[in-house]
Amino acid sequence: MYFIAIFGIMINGDKGIRMAKIPKPGTPVRGSKSGVPVMALFDIMGRRWAMGVLWTLCHGGPATFRALQERCETISPAVLNTRLKELRLAKLVEHSDYGYAATKLGQELYEYMTPLGKWAKKWAKKLD
Repeated sequence: MYFIAIFGIMINGDKGIRMAKIPKPGTPVRGSKSGVPVMALFDIMGRRWAMGVLWTLCHGGPATFRALQERCETISPAVLNTRLKELRLAKLVEHSDYGYAATKLGQELYEYMTPLGKWAKKWAKKLD
């Protein structure tokens, strides 16, 4: 068994397993053939646990892999590992001496998401 890493894609020589690429603005992404930047962002942040991981790091501060997994409660190690790789490639998360942390760009995105979270609570009440 061998692994080759090319442009953030992991290829397992025996099984042909590929790690998903991160969406790039300007190329087709989920929901947009033109790949407008906001759709590329929605693509990556719409992946299972992506928003939760970034939110947790921004709200609770840097964390080791194990501590982050505990903070996220139900996330599997495999999903957390994949999301961290993708969020690092997207420059929203970095690894430092203190563990994983949101980058300045990731923190900025969190600040934009906070009002959206408040709006979502009002919206949820309207649906009741």
